[in-house]
Amino acid sequence: MPVPQQRAAVDRRLLRDNAYAMLCGAIVDGTLAPGESLHDGELCAWLGLSRTPVRDALHRLEENGLVEIAPQRYTRVSGLCAADAADAFAFAAAVHALAAELAVPALDREAHAALREANDAFMVALTRRDARASYDADDRFHATFVEAAGNAEIARSLLHMRPRLRRLELLSGGALPGRRSVAQHEAILARAAAGDARGTANATRENWLELGALIERALA
Repeated sequence: MPVPQQRAAVDRRLLRDNAYAMLCGAIVDGTLAPGESLHDGELCAWLGLSRTPVRDALHRLEENGLVEIAPQRYTRVSGLCAADAADAFAFAAAVHALAAELAVPALDREAHAALREANDAFMVALTRRDARASYDADDRFHATFVEAAGNAEIARSLLHMRPRLRRLELLSGGALPGRRSVAQHEAILARAAAGDARGTANATRENWLELGALIERALA
């Protein structure tokens, strides 16, 4: 019988995924700056990979809005502007609100404890002016609703958007959520604890739109 080809296919996929993860991380944290030109040879040397998985990763990053490609002209890191924040956070607000509304009836004691723990970490990080830690804690807070909602399409959409959102958060000149965001989190917790699915959704939407407006102002 012919030698199975599955092993090689898995290896190629892993190489592509590794290239994507490294390039995505470098773009999100600003190591590869907005507008920076990306050259295949330099990227291949840095990643220790051949051109094929690197180009595959770049095309995937283009689909995610992190890279701009004009064949025979340029490949570069996408720029950042206030309009990007307005679009991205409006989408995130709508999807997270839906996740919260679906999640509230399914929240158990463990989920409520996870929400409180993440919110406590969020407040500590804000007190310390630690942007990365505050956004990490905020992610855990909202991810609890996404997980409890149990909707694969919501999870998939937010996974696709997450690098763009995190890049906007980290590269917006140090913008940090303020007291209003803390109050919104408390409103979300109170309404979720009361079993108010619609109220939790509305508070969640407001929370994401507030963050988007903050980052939009910083980028403007």
